[in-house]
Amino acid sequence: MSITQQYLLDTHRARSLGAAAPPAPGTHDWRLLRAWREERRFRAVLAGRPVRHGLRAALVRWRRRPT
Repeated sequence: MSITQQYLLDTHRARSLGAAAPPAPGTHDWRLLRAWREERRFRAVLAGRPVRHGLRAALVRWRRRPT
């Protein structure tokens, strides 16, 4: 069963029971990624490691490289 089929089944079940419909697949992806990133930064601080800004630092290095 695909994600879409499961979502439609859950929506139908919620509608027949009078409950609120579940969120659509992919609705909270950005929140999940942001929470994961914050958790990694928090664990780095607790472990005494510097917090890295991976994507931002990579883009800055890429822009500053000699041509």
